Amino acid sequence: MVARRGSACWPAAMHALLAATKAFLDPIPAAAAFLADWPRAAPTRVAVPSTLPVLAWLADCAAHTAPATAPLMRALLATPNLSWRQTYSTADLPPAFLARYGWTELVGKRGPVPSEAIAAGFLLLGPHTHYPRHSHAAEELYIPLAGTAEWLRGEAPFAPVPPGVPIHHPSWMAHAMRTGAAPLLAFYVWRGGDLTQKSTFI
Repeated sequence: MVARRGSACWPAAMHALLAATKAFLDPIPAAAAFLADWPRAAPTRVAVPSTLPVLAWLADCAAHTAPATAPLMRALLATPNLSWRQTYSTADLPPAFLARYGWTELVGKRGPVPSEAIAAGFLLLGPHTHYPRHSHAAEELYIPLAGTAEWLRGEAPFAPVPPGVPIHHPSWMAHAMRTGAAPLLAFYVWRGGDLTQKSTFI
């Protein structure tokens, strides 16, 4: 259930998180096309707070970040009452994966800041987790904030990507990620296609 309220109902931490997110993205050239659709409205949608097992690793992410990503990491950790969700169920992926996977949306059709053009938020994967090869119609940009996971793009092999390095997936490009001993926290932004579409596993 999603309640609609004025932006004044949001704690200062949420406004600080949104400001930190925009400040983080502004100097990244790969984010420019996505920022063209960044909404100017304040948060108007309040989601019922929810938690997931994967959040047990969120605080650990602070130990695996980089100086450039640390301010956004701190802003996220300081923001209460976020709605953490999962796209999949046990019909799609095993319980072991679901226990180490979750995301929260800031901007989009479900986040506190409404947008029909983009969806943006945070993905969290626990350690030793393989997010299988998948694709979707939306163009996607990931920027790891904490944890050096391995990423697969198209036909290229898995390769490690440190925090702060953007990863671009054009529409329908196959991609996957897998973590090692450290959890992964990444910022994502989608545009085009169905912004609530479930990925297709390949």
